[in-house]
Amino acid sequence: MNTNPIPMIDPAAEYRSLKPEIDAAVGRVLASGRYVLGPEGEALERRLAAFTGAAHAVGVNSGTDALHLALVACGVGPGDEVIVPAFTFFATAEAVSYTGATPVFADVDAATFNLDPASFKKSITKKTKAVIAVHLFGQCAALDEISRICKENNLVLVEDVAQALGADYDGRRAGSWGDFGCFSFYPTKNLAAAGDAGLITTNDKKHDETLRMLRHHGSRKTYLHERVGWNSRLDELQAAVLRVKLSHLDRFNQARRSIATRYRQRLAGGNLVLPAEHGRGTHVYHQFTIRSARRDALREALARESIAASVFYPIPLHRQPAYEAASRGLSLPVSEKISGEVLSLPINPLLDEASVDRICQVLAG
Repeated sequence: MNTNPIPMIDPAAEYRSLKPEIDAAVGRVLASGRYVLGPEGEALERRLAAFTGAAHAVGVNSGTDALHLALVACGVGPGDEVIVPAFTFFATAEAVSYTGATPVFADVDAATFNLDPASFKKSITKKTKAVIAVHLFGQCAALDEISRICKENNLVLVEDVAQALGADYDGRRAGSWGDFGCFSFYPTKNLAAAGDAGLITTNDKKHDETLRMLRHHGSRKTYLHERVGWNSRLDELQAAVLRVKLSHLDRFNQARRSIATRYRQRLAGGNLVLPAEHGRGTHVYHQFTIRSARRDALREALARESIAASVFYPIPLHRQPAYEAASRGLSLPVSEKISGEVLSLPINPLLDEASVDRICQVLAG
């Protein structure tokens, strides 16, 4: 039997596949002598604004900072509440806490893993200022319903697009629906930097101006600081790498969809719950996440064959030690159940069919 390791992702292989382009881009930046807030970042911002359909894009140094600065830009602060899904990465809630506001956890839909609009609506109070709709694993949340609830309650809509660049909903790309779209380009993402990087999209010119000031120590003019800001600038090297990879993103996302289709074909009829597509837009499969009551046993079986598999996420946010005391008594049954069942299988644009078949053979055995 083939025992060659199958990793979850392979950033080095992705680099090798684009090596001449990436090396040329990095060399161009190094030779220029301009490494922060230069033409590479500006060009990337223009391209990603056009790609998402948003009016403006502002590069920052991480997806977490993107969420944080978006919340600051719309005035979220102490005394406010921001609703976030309980089943997502910790940074979504962490960014709320950075502002002094309180994250309020809502449940998710068991089929899509995304924010349940009914639970969101039920969680709204007089203190609610915003909601962060996470597009988990590559598929957009129910943006039509979530947008409607936000408008009815005068709430700010922040899209967390860290895992869904290129996904769309009803013909509109993720990151163009909300007041803000927040992106991460961490090396595991569909559009991956060679380090930390992030970006914020918005259709509001005033928000764009505020974000540019916030990321640069509260300054629009050298040594004139209008407010306290942060050092959160997207560097030129990362922007150059991202510009190269953006040209290949649609192709890479289609490769992910093809791999997902093969998984579905090979795993159909078994005892696994396969990821659902809601049919309202394109899923870009940042992760291919199955569910099983035998999750841990399946993961061990894969590990014995040198096949990686990951659990995203084993503990819902309202059960994390950092938030457990504030959330005592809160019951979110879907998030609590699926956190014990989810298992993400290897998926990346360079994963070959033989590897997918080998993974499925182990799961079927």
